[in-house]
Amino acid sequence: AGALRRLGVERGDRVVIYMPMVPEAVFAMLACARIGATHSVIFGGFSAEAIRDRINDAGAIAVLTADGGYRRGKVVPLKHNVDEALHHCPGVKSVVVVSRLGGAVAGEIAMRPGRDHFWSDLVENQSPDCPAVAVPAEHPLFILYTSGTTGKPKGVVHSTGGYGTQVAFTTRHIFDLRDEDTYFCTADVGWITGHSYIAYGPLMHGATVVMYEGAPDTPHKGRLWEICDRWGATILYTAPTAIRSFMRWGNEWPGKYHLSTLRLLGTVGEPINPEAWMWYHEKIGGGRCPIVDTWWQTETGGVMISP
Repeated sequence: AGALRRLGVERGDRVVIYMPMVPEAVFAMLACARIGATHSVIFGGFSAEAIRDRINDAGAIAVLTADGGYRRGKVVPLKHNVDEALHHCPGVKSVVVVSRLGGAVAGEIAMRPGRDHFWSDLVENQSPDCPAVAVPAEHPLFILYTSGTTGKPKGVVHSTGGYGTQVAFTTRHIFDLRDEDTYFCTADVGWITGHSYIAYGPLMHGATVVMYEGAPDTPHKGRLWEICDRWGATILYTAPTAIRSFMRWGNEWPGKYHLSTLRLLGTVGEPINPEAWMWYHEKIGGGRCPIVDTWWQTETGGVMISP
């Protein structure tokens, strides 16, 4: 947050975040919130054209990105995509780059003097003191675009007070969140589920949150269950589409890992069919975990209907 201030980002400014699923993505969101800037997160798989349109639509003055990311073992050239977009975004004054790739690959990243800054350089020796900026309840916290399934994607604006209250309430009560929980939501922060149930809802309660980068079938099809086993996840929130993929991949994958720490399961994104519900309940939850099937959308910001 202090680094953004030094770059001239102030309350009411707009900031675009285009990163892989690394902790810095959430740090960037929370830094914007702390100083009253409005963030617009763009899914890391989107093209330069999508970045350009969202930067200009928001009137963003800064972009937070990474030199690249990984998807199914391949490098996604995030900084290159940003550079392509910025040929048509005259309002952007600063670009902050997280070194995700490292080594020789990162050395090939083009950095424009005066505009581009490495994240590590900005936060090194930074003061830990950065007082939060008080804002009204209706102050815009973020802009997030709908998926565009009904036409051109539309930017949805969520406010600080109402949105924050909703996701705090729903996280605690729908997921029965407890101090000892390790909470694992498999979403990407580029979508509303990642905003509400990775970044804001759980962290407002001080929860221990698991994030992962990449795809659930790389480097193997048991990756999610390996993560649950390794970190002792107690709550798992994923999508019916993913569950149906897990079913096709076979029972041997979850069978390789200890999932006994799980106590509650959740689904999001679409209605879950009975076969997927039963498989999830029996093979992942061991027949003992309740499943909270949640209905909501980008426009609502948080869960509206759930058991």
